[in-house]
Amino acid sequence: MKILILEDEIPAYQKLLNYLNTFFEEGFVHDWGRSIVDGTKFLSHNEYDFILSDIQLLDGLSFDLFNSVSTDSPIVFCSAYDDYLFQAFKTNGIAYILKPYTQNDFNKAIEKYQSLFKKDSYNILNESTIKVLKLALKEREVSYKKRFVIKKTKGIQLLNVSDITVIEASGDFCIATDNKGKRHTISQNISSIYSQLNPKRYFKINRSEIVHIDYIEHIESHFKNRLLITMTGVKEKVMTSSSTTAEFRKWLE
Repeated sequence: MKILILEDEIPAYQKLLNYLNTFFEEGFVHDWGRSIVDGTKFLSHNEYDFILSDIQLLDGLSFDLFNSVSTDSPIVFCSAYDDYLFQAFKTNGIAYILKPYTQNDFNKAIEKYQSLFKKDSYNILNESTIKVLKLALKEREVSYKKRFVIKKTKGIQLLNVSDITVIEASGDFCIATDNKGKRHTISQNISSIYSQLNPKRYFKINRSEIVHIDYIEHIESHFKNRLLITMTGVKEKVMTSSSTTAEFRKWLE
């Protein structure tokens, strides 16, 4: 059994490797790449029983790799994108694992691949399917909030979502702190705001606070299964609730 793993995040790669070791008792060999460049090199010189691939690699989308380098290997996608995108995967019999995934999720995806492949019912990923996947991904990404309109005494200010480090509930409003430490009032409640944000980048760590993964500087353990988080531009540390800590740890991976 020879497998190619395409995953840019080291913790996610290590998780997949652990799951593979648990599933395949007879052993296997594998190659690991983090980019389109790596994938091109491996696929140009090797054949694989199947491929485990994230969608977002270091230098672009894995779809672009599979569009430029021909492969007959079945592909199991491992990604944080939801079922809206994966409807397109199912049409071609391609298995997927939705992050944050478990050993059981992984086992089911590999078993699905084995079942389809043994029955010779697997359809090779072709150019038309790749176009459908990329279109679905693009439509999903543009639905997330890009900026908020902030009303100030001297007029209106645009606050880019990518600049926000922490959002804190304050009654029917929220206070957003940007990466320079400035605070801004958003005239929406925290549930409404959270539903508009990309779940790969933002996490609601408790009932009243949302953090941006790119601005997490330090994480330390706290009592009652909680975590203290130091955020860029924020003086006070924020804290996960005991009920969200486990899911937060998975999200970080």
